[in-house]
Amino acid sequence: MKRPAIGTAAIYAGALLLVLVCLFPFMWMLVSSLKELRELYTIPPSWIPKNPTLENYASVLWESNIPRYFLNSVVISVGSTVLAIILAVFASYGFARFRFRGKAAAQSFVLVGQLLPTAAIIVPLFITLRWLDLVNTYWGLILVYMIITLPLSVWMLTSYFRAIPPELEEAAIIDGASRVGVLFRITLPLSLPGLVAVAVYAFVTTWNEFIFALCFATDSSVKTLPIGLAEFTTEFNTDWGSVMAASMIMTVPVALLFLSMQRLFIGGLTAGATKG
Repeated sequence: MKRPAIGTAAIYAGALLLVLVCLFPFMWMLVSSLKELRELYTIPPSWIPKNPTLENYASVLWESNIPRYFLNSVVISVGSTVLAIILAVFASYGFARFRFRGKAAAQSFVLVGQLLPTAAIIVPLFITLRWLDLVNTYWGLILVYMIITLPLSVWMLTSYFRAIPPELEEAAIIDGASRVGVLFRITLPLSLPGLVAVAVYAFVTTWNEFIFALCFATDSSVKTLPIGLAEFTTEFNTDWGSVMAASMIMTVPVALLFLSMQRLFIGGLTAGATKG
């Protein structure tokens, strides 16, 4: 009886340690956002603010462009995520259900898009967007982010669609349903965890992306939150209090999104990994 008890205690201790390590950056960011500027530079650092203040949040919300950048990030992230899911659904269903020449090569070619380094594609993308007059526009960033999230989204959904028994679709087709009807009435409802996993992946990737936003959005009307964080750093100084407050504003929506969809997200990942 002692060995299982010791093993359980060790598992809980290890899990607690892992949780503390993962939460430490978030907690430090929260604590630092409530400190006065002079307290941020004290050595050794203070773990608890002596005079907690919301001045950093007031400065970020009322004296900076962060609210506008937040709106830009929401529009661009939601737009690119929705577009990537729509295209990924049809592409993944085709790979999972139909046989055609070059299928394996086509799937491999899709994945190649995910493996290309940023430095290799950023110049061609900029030239293309400039030719289409989409630099400094929502649609330009939405299309770019759709391109970088679509390959892995297709692979994730393909694995999930393959886990759904084809007999369910065949029975519906015998009853008179079309392929598109089967996709929307049977396959997609059964694939909800997989769709959530893809949506969370695409949204978080887009929300946190920095390099493409820095190159393709030079106007404040289009800049996103990661660019906004960099604007608190000047040549001679960094307003760390505002940086931490803005980082909290940027992190909370993603944390809430993941927590609200945690079960479906984990279910989608595990089902696609084990059954695909």
